[in-house]
Amino acid sequence: MKILILNGPNLNMLGTREPEIYGTETLADVETLCEKTADGLGMRIDFRQSNHEGELVDWIQKARPEFDAIVINAAAYTHTSLAIHDALKAVNLPVAEVHISDPSSRESFRHFSYIEPLANIHVKGLGIKGYAIALEKLAHLL
Repeated sequence: MKILILNGPNLNMLGTREPEIYGTETLADVETLCEKTADGLGMRIDFRQSNHEGELVDWIQKARPEFDAIVINAAAYTHTSLAIHDALKAVNLPVAEVHISDPSSRESFRHFSYIEPLANIHVKGLGIKGYAIALEKLAHLL
């Protein structure tokens, strides 16, 4: 199993950006956690981050046939990007939506997700451990 893990805008700022919401772990810590989890599950991962919507869309479109599933934390694009929604729909791969915080407990504009209707798995509000949980759930799904 090969999993594409995508991280959206501002996630490169983990550890310093609003640590009271997102914690003090960095994106490098998330990647290390994902690598260790994937190794234990017999998976391979490709871990990426971009602040650019079009780059995320390009990566999603190219995911098939190289990857078996996508884990995505689209960050702010979760609530705004029809382009990411359409790309995920077009590739028709299993999707795990991850959020470090729980968007439903935050500002009202964060309550809607364009990814949610396409995702097979939803993990919200569990900190960076949510990525590991998403990989474990994908392993069972696949």
